[in-house]
Amino acid sequence: MSAWQIGRWTLPGRALLAPMAGVTDRPFRILCRRFGAALAASEMITADQRLWHTTKSRQRMNHEGEPEPRVVQLAGNDPAQLAQAARLNADLGAQIIDINMGCPAKKVYGKLCGSALLGDESLVARLLNAVVEASPVPVTIKIRTGVSRARINAARIAHIATEAGVSAIAIHGRTREDFFEGQAEYDTIAAVRATTKIPVIANGDIDSATKARSTLDFTNASGVMLGRAAQGRPWIFRDVNGLLENGEIPAELLRTQIRDIILTHLDLLYVFHGETSGVRIARKHLRWYCQQHTVTEGFRSALLAAETSSLQFALAQECFGRWASVRQ
Repeated sequence: MSAWQIGRWTLPGRALLAPMAGVTDRPFRILCRRFGAALAASEMITADQRLWHTTKSRQRMNHEGEPEPRVVQLAGNDPAQLAQAARLNADLGAQIIDINMGCPAKKVYGKLCGSALLGDESLVARLLNAVVEASPVPVTIKIRTGVSRARINAARIAHIATEAGVSAIAIHGRTREDFFEGQAEYDTIAAVRATTKIPVIANGDIDSATKARSTLDFTNASGVMLGRAAQGRPWIFRDVNGLLENGEIPAELLRTQIRDIILTHLDLLYVFHGETSGVRIARKHLRWYCQQHTVTEGFRSALLAAETSSLQFALAQECFGRWASVRQ
């Protein structure tokens, strides 16, 4: 499939990593990019600079070693504050600014941020006009189809975004009230794509290369965005790109290759987050890796119980090493 553009950036693939709080840190973004994710946005960063002094915020704005284009996702509801945050993050290395208008979490929605913005179209217009005018880099947005099923307004938001000069829009095929329940619907995404000039990216329940292909065929979107499907399977972008570009899914990775990916990921996490946080965050990813391979049940408990990086890494090396030695 041909390359496509977001602003001045040419994207070589159709599969993007969705921003996920607590998941898409720099190590995971780098790993997914290595396997072909065309973009990998940061975890959501608040536009409120008063909160940027925390370790979590500083890490989310750290792009050292990250491939271009680097995407930072911002959340907020004040036009001037978001505009300044966009400028400052561009100064810190962001090459695309994404505005979160889709997060359904109560703590975000309750502050009138994320998906809550979809209920105030005039505010959306003010926000996007302010950010696009202030930002020296392309601006994108990520939304849901609406706040509720009674008010599906993704097409209106897309029109507002286009008029403001936004460069692309990603749409999760659920409303805010749906959270992650039920199945994502793509009719709304297809309808928006049919009437929108800027790139539209389809998101929601895309968990395989074949689902990515069928979603693109149905919606005619420019790309697909994968989130939960990449947890414990960062190589899924390789599969999606293989099917979209060559018409076939690549051969499954060898267990030895998966073992090496896991160990590389652990090492990246320890270096980036440090001992205590690194072990805790690695435990979450190890759980996902184990869920992908049920034959790991015999050592899963011991692996997840490790309390130091040295023990955790040694157990992963030993256990996944034994697992990898078994004939597939």
